[in-house]
Amino acid sequence: MARARKLLFGPLGIGVLVVTVAAAGFGLYWFQPWKLWQDRTVQETAPVAQVPPGPDGEERPAGPVDGGAEPSGPPSSPSGPRAVAGGELISHEHATSGTVRLVRLEDGSHVLRLENLDTSNGPDLRVWLTDAPVKEGRAGWHVFDDGAYVSLGKLKGNKGSQNYPVPADADLSRYSSVSIWCARFGVSFGAAELGRL
Repeated sequence: MARARKLLFGPLGIGVLVVTVAAAGFGLYWFQPWKLWQDRTVQETAPVAQVPPGPDGEERPAGPVDGGAEPSGPPSSPSGPRAVAGGELISHEHATSGTVRLVRLEDGSHVLRLENLDTSNGPDLRVWLTDAPVKEGRAGWHVFDDGAYVSLGKLKGNKGSQNYPVPADADLSRYSSVSIWCARFGVSFGAAELGRL
């Protein structure tokens, strides 16, 4: 009994206890298992057409002007955000569903929109544009980081509809898919092929 107490409370026992607590703390930080039971829902509105300001700098109404009278001259062509590519998310390492739209804004910039996203929460999830093909039933480990990709930032929520600005210097002709990428473990939770619309 005295020997067991000496082992438990001696330098060796305390050293083992410290290593065990440190390993448990690191494991909890690294894997963040509580996120499997926590959902984060983000609902952002879709990009909408901007009404250009009038000559005096004030915003013009979107409809008829001057007390309801129709403006003279030919009607202007409709302008505004336009989806140029899109696809359906498929599951890789976690059940994932929703749609992806690449939207071109009036100023020529692009936004990637995730609609009705539903996936698992996890540590360090990112939204990536990639050049990798998306295949049904394919494992998501180390697939999308083998080629060209650009990160659009951290996933805002594992559920809902969200917008991600695409960097102006991104060459969109190089990217053919979108991945919900776990940077911590190098795995795709789900992905979508970007088909041209």
